[in-house]
This record gives sequence, C-alpha cells and structure tokens, in this order.
Amino acid sequence: MFRNLTKTERAWVLYDVGNSAFTMLACSLIPIWFKELAIGTAPGQINGDQATAYYSIAVAIVTVIVALLGPICGAIADRKDMKKIFFTTAVALGVVGCIINGFATSWVAFLIIYVLAKIFYSASLTFYDSMLNDVTNEERMDEVSSYGFAWGYIGSCIPFLVALVAYILGGGLGEKLQLFSPEIGKIIGFTVTGIWWFLVTIPLIKNYKQIYYVERDKTGVGKVFAKIFATLKKIAVEDKKVLFFLIGFFLYIDGVGTIIDNCINIGTDLGLPTVGQVVFLLATQVVAWAGSLVFARLSKKFRTVTLIVVCIFGYFAVCLYALTLHTLIDFGILAFGVGCFQGSIQSLSRSYYSKIIPPENSGEYFGIYDIFSKGASFLGSAVIAWVKLAGGTINIAVATLSIFFLLGFIFLKLSDKQEIKNRPEENE
Repeated sequence: MFRNLTKTERAWVLYDVGNSAFTMLACSLIPIWFKELAIGTAPGQINGDQATAYYSIAVAIVTVIVALLGPICGAIADRKDMKKIFFTTAVALGVVGCIINGFATSWVAFLIIYVLAKIFYSASLTFYDSMLNDVTNEERMDEVSSYGFAWGYIGSCIPFLVALVAYILGGGLGEKLQLFSPEIGKIIGFTVTGIWWFLVTIPLIKNYKQIYYVERDKTGVGKVFAKIFATLKKIAVEDKKVLFFLIGFFLYIDGVGTIIDNCINIGTDLGLPTVGQVVFLLATQVVAWAGSLVFARLSKKFRTVTLIVVCIFGYFAVCLYALTLHTLIDFGILAFGVGCFQGSIQSLSRSYYSKIIPPENSGEYFGIYDIFSKGASFLGSAVIAWVKLAGGTINIAVATLSIFFLLGFIFLKLSDKQEIKNRPEENE
C-alpha cells in the first residue's frame, strides 16, 4: 500500500504508526498499571472507587488543557517554518514522558507524568493533522488520511504485543507465568512504546516542509487570542459549512469516543472475562486496519461526505446492536462492528475538514478542530453515567448514543449543502 504514496506522504503516515502505540497502551494497560500502584491498604494508597475517580479526573484535565492550548499552539505554528519546530518539541517531550512514566513508583507521580505525556502527545496531533495540507493535495487527502489511521492501527499492535507479554511475564496473569517483577514489566511496556513512537517519527521530521504558512511577525499572545476569537466569529457568522461540520463532528465523534473510552467498562458491567475482552480489542485493531484501507479505496470513487455518512450509520447500527449484548461473542461482534468504521470515520472527517479550511491557517483551524475532537466523549460519558445512575443497563446506555450519530448526520448534511453551494460543479 505504501507504494502508492510519495516519500513525504509515507513519512506522514508513519507518524500515525508511532503515536497509535501510545494510544493503544493508554486504552488498555495504563489504567491497569495505575490501579496496581494506587489500590491497596498501605499508607498513601486508595480504594478502587477513588482510583477510578482520580483517573477520570486526570483524563478530564488533559481534555480541558488540550482544548484550550490547541488553537493557540496551532495559530503560532502557522507562522513560517514554525510547525516542524513545535511538532518535534511536542513529540520529544511526549516520548520522554512516556518512558519516564514506566519508572514511577507512586500513583501520584504516575498520574502526573501520564497527564504531561498525554498533553504533549495530543499537542503533537494538532500539528500533525494540520500538516496534511502540506504533504499531499486535495484529491489525495482522503486516501492518505485513511492510510494514516489504517497503518496506525496495525502498526500499534507490534509494540503493544511486546508490552502485553511484558505485563503477563510480570505476573499479570498470575505467578505461574511470572518471570520478573510487575515493575520491570511496566518499565518494558512504557520504554518499548516510547522508543517505537520516536523511531517511526524520524522520517516525518526529516522530510516535512511547511508549504502553507503566514509570515512571521511580532504578534503578542493577546493578539493571538484576538485572532483566534476573530476566526471563531468568522466561522459562526460567515463560514457555515465549517460551523455545521464542527457541530456535526462534535456530536458523532462524541459517540465514537465514548464507545472507545468505555469499551472495557461495557464488558466489565456484563461480567465478561478481562482476557477475552483484551483479545477482542486487539483483533479490533486489525479490523480497523482493514476497514480504513477499504475506505481509502472507496474514497477514489465516492464523495467524502457519502463515506462519512456510511460510517455514521454503521455506528448507529452498532449502538442499537448493544441492546442484545450478553456474552463474550456478542461483545466480539460489537467490537468487529466498531472496527469496521472506527478509523474511517476519523480519517475521512480529518481530510474533509482539511478541504474546507484555508490551508495557510490550517494549524489554527485544527486547533479549533481539536476543541471539538478532544473535547468529545464527555457528553456521551455523562449520558452513560446518567442512564446507569437512573437504574438502566449498560446495554440501554450504549444504545442511547445512537442519538448522537443521528444528530451528527443532520449537521453533516447541512455542512455538505453549504459546501455544494460553494462548489456548484459538484453534485450529490
């Protein structure tokens, strides 16, 4: 598949392969390692409910900080020759934080370091996403963006398998398979992930060149804020296609993010075995890889919005299917459905957004995009919490998320209508 890509496109895709390793670790083993450090009766340790609450607070802190910093960093990085500097710095600090995280011996230090690493990781994605305009042209954006997610999913499995084996040999499945201490397993998991993340990023750092930019000036922070607010006002008043897309994107990506963030909770509430869940989640990465490649091919024949709509209704069906969840096999079918559309809905949304924004301000616009992207899932998680507290089952809670996809579809179509008005030569 890489043969169809230019050298710069291939380097850009490889960064998805690198950062996805950290994403995979964050969705699986990091919460487990945190709770192993936090839960206990020794001085300084806490109970399970407190551990879950503190971890959720940490994730919320990252979301807020990234949402606030995204537009500012993006606006500054739009200046000539600045994007690579900001990107490289964010990656370096994220990788260092990831590796150091493995050596944390208290849950407080672990959580603080993780929050910092996650912030720099998220910041690097803001710059990375905005690079899409520089590394390819509009006709190839859907394909290249899809390849990024596709190879990111499959590539992340390599360091994750090493981390998983280290976790098992560190006593994760009991003393019978234990060869070394849990601390060593944790260090190996974080270190391998950090080194992988760094190594596959090198080609992009070497080959990326910022093509679209605004000239450097001595604009202060106050003027940067003023520029961001002016852009937000412009989007709200003048650029309806971007406004409607961001609203629709927030709604349906909130549903996507909520399902991803709560996948283990879904299985746990159903009383399913943890090992079986992890196996299915790993298999989901392979399905997501294949699904992203399929949609990359389809993007050559169909309009981007059409393919996003297919993904939205795929997720809509997945949410309704959750009403039938009872066994591990049911969970596996749900995971398969999620995998079919998970990478595609994200990659196609990214490329569609790249097409409808001014390329010279892509950093600033993707900073705004990150507010809607990184800030997503809190609303869906609140809905799940509300349903559960009201006495509903996890099945009903997940099914309720279908509303987000339906509303997201409506606003996406409104955005598409505005886009068609601007490009009358395009037809449905």
